Amino acid sequence: MARKAPKARKAARRGESRRRRTNARAVASPGGGSDRFRLAGAYERLRRALRAAPSDGRLERSLSYWVLPTDRSLPLVLLDKSLGQLLEAEFAEVMQTPGVGQKKLLGLFELMRRALKADDTAAPFGLPTDEPTAVKRAAGRLAHSPLDNVSEAVWEMWAESVRRAGLESRPLGRVAPSLRPLPTVIWDRPLGDYATLTLAEVRRLKTHGEKRVRAVLGVFHAVHEAVSTAVLDANLQLDFLPRFVPETNTWLTVEAVAPGKLSAGVVEKRFVRPLIEQVEQDLGEQEARLAADRIGVHGAPPAAVQQLAKRLRVTRARVYQLLDDCARMAAVRWPEGRWLAAPLVDRPGAIEGRALALINNTRAVFFP
Repeated sequence: MARKAPKARKAARRGESRRRRTNARAVASPGGGSDRFRLAGAYERLRRALRAAPSDGRLERSLSYWVLPTDRSLPLVLLDKSLGQLLEAEFAEVMQTPGVGQKKLLGLFELMRRALKADDTAAPFGLPTDEPTAVKRAAGRLAHSPLDNVSEAVWEMWAESVRRAGLESRPLGRVAPSLRPLPTVIWDRPLGDYATLTLAEVRRLKTHGEKRVRAVLGVFHAVHEAVSTAVLDANLQLDFLPRFVPETNTWLTVEAVAPGKLSAGVVEKRFVRPLIEQVEQDLGEQEARLAADRIGVHGAPPAAVQQLAKRLRVTRARVYQLLDDCARMAAVRWPEGRWLAAPLVDRPGAIEGRALALINNTRAVFFP
């Protein structure tokens, strides 16, 4: 019998361990009595606190207003409801909502806490302030990108900046700091197509994965940064253009009717070079060099497509495709350039033969 006692004790310990695990699972389940009381208590405390909060508009905000992209296990079926509508529901009603379990309730409580802690509901939730960024930089740590953790509130503010500046009809590619992050299929898409949507609706658009959405966010953020720091006067219109456009437009307008002789050096500096630099900014160094060789800058003769294909070790079809990208870039970045450059060849003043060739070659590349 003495030999069996240790085995009996081990069996008893195993049974006790199983009972503890069973009890822990029962408590962890939404149906567990003690856990249900705990969740109900937390809900009621948050409910009372939010009802007692200042009447500053936070109860009119939908739950999605307080969501960050990093959030997980959220009660999606409740996100479109306003906070005030939610507070009208008893805990039992919330628990009976299809698809809302313990994890989703914990996510709901986090959103309610964010709404409760907000000091100023007019200041969009999730917007990074300058002070922490400056502190991080001073400490030598990398600051987060403004495109990280964009909330619905921040997106709403960016979209409002686009609408306030009257830029809804402007294509994304016209106002983007660079075309590199933007897929070519949305270069011509108006900002208004996105400005009327919530961020959740943008993310649900077909073919809009995280990379494409982030590129759109980058454009809206750039516009907002410019609009928010500008003083908009009723008699002035804010415009967004590539940096080279205003100066080049002025030069083309004046030079088209100028009586003096037009040299190749001036054409290259004032007309060709700005376009090449914009190609490098938007498409890359290889495309910029390709366009420059095809036009023939620095006194070099224009390169044939076959020469360019051999130099780049690609097919001629690929060269034509790259040149077509240059033309598409010009069409979205500087559409008026096609009409402003045309009068140069018929200007009243004399024009050098080399200058005329540069003008015609540049128009052939960028405005075919």
